[in-house]
Amino acid sequence: MDKENIIEILHKYKSGSICEDEVLDYLKKFPYENLVFAKIDHHRALRWGFPEVIYCPGKTPDQVKEISLNITKKNFNLLATRASEEIYQTVKKAIPDAKFNEIGKTITCIKKERNKIKGKVIIVTAGTSDIPVATEALETGKMLGLDISIIIDIGVAGIHRVLDHKNLLDSASVIIVVAGMEGALASVVGGLVSSPVIAVPASIGYGASFEGLTPLLSMLNSCVPGIAVMNIDNGFGAAFLAFKILNTLNTIEKT
Repeated sequence: MDKENIIEILHKYKSGSICEDEVLDYLKKFPYENLVFAKIDHHRALRWGFPEVIYCPGKTPDQVKEISLNITKKNFNLLATRASEEIYQTVKKAIPDAKFNEIGKTITCIKKERNKIKGKVIIVTAGTSDIPVATEALETGKMLGLDISIIIDIGVAGIHRVLDHKNLLDSASVIIVVAGMEGALASVVGGLVSSPVIAVPASIGYGASFEGLTPLLSMLNSCVPGIAVMNIDNGFGAAFLAFKILNTLNTIEKT
């Protein structure tokens, strides 16, 4: 349930095209709908500007399908993360318009076009191996209405590659940095630009990277101010934070 849905219902009731019982039937599932195995937070679109997102691991394909159906039947856009091919095929049988990004492991379905959020978001990866996490962020950002793009493989092992993109990085309102190994790219980028940086440690590297723990600690200990750090491999969370930053600024500008 979002602002536009509520206004539409009120207009229909006022015009007499729907009756009181129909209004009550719609509102009785506000703010959430109980599916026994899940309680779908339909109020989230009103609070956050985007409906509940499905995290697929730990859920059966049928559970993801049922949650997806209950989101899309409200005319909400669908985003599911960390999905498998099996889950996607199950969802697609019920929602033929659903799309699967195999690299980012996201399932999406657009029921209505998003309003575009003012401000540019750029994702940068330290290496090619960071692309899956970056793609999750990219797909999430697109669904949130962000003007979002990606620069791949500009890690600190070849620092000139970062400098070659300095003008483009300077044009960003928010930068998301995805890096494994020692995670140094977040500090380098943060030291070069004026915009806020969202760092995502990736579970990429040899044994002492401890599946992302080393870049996580490195990013948390950066001496560069203005860097926010996500959990390991959390590309979704990075894009959502970028959305909240820019959406808040857009709201303030309109008031």
